[in-house]
Amino acid sequence: QVQLVESGGGWVQAGGSLRLSCTASGSIFSINFMGWYRQAPGKQRDLVARISRGGSTNYADSVKGRFTISRDNTKNTVYLQMNSLKPEDTAVYYCNSDPISWLAWGKGTLVTVSS
Repeated sequence: QVQLVESGGGWVQAGGSLRLSCTASGSIFSINFMGWYRQAPGKQRDLVARISRGGSTNYADSVKGRFTISRDNTKNTVYLQMNSLKPEDTAVYYCNSDPISWLAWGKGTLVTVSS
């Protein structure tokens, strides 16, 4: 079974930047859309960005213009560059396919943005 491992989270002050990585233990080339999701305490897990196999991207309104998703199919890795971070971006970030299919969720990576 392919496993997803997210990394790159941490603590940052508002206005700062972080770059998240998600590496799959096997090929994800067959998956068209890969996405980054986030879940804040007490809230549901929401999709914030997705990228197609060919590089087309979509973003939630809340992160548009601040986050950039990218993908390296040769490394089975998806990235999320997060700039101009806000306290409301605080959450555990996960990657997975969109829509959710056969990939199991990883443990996520915690991003904490202080004001």
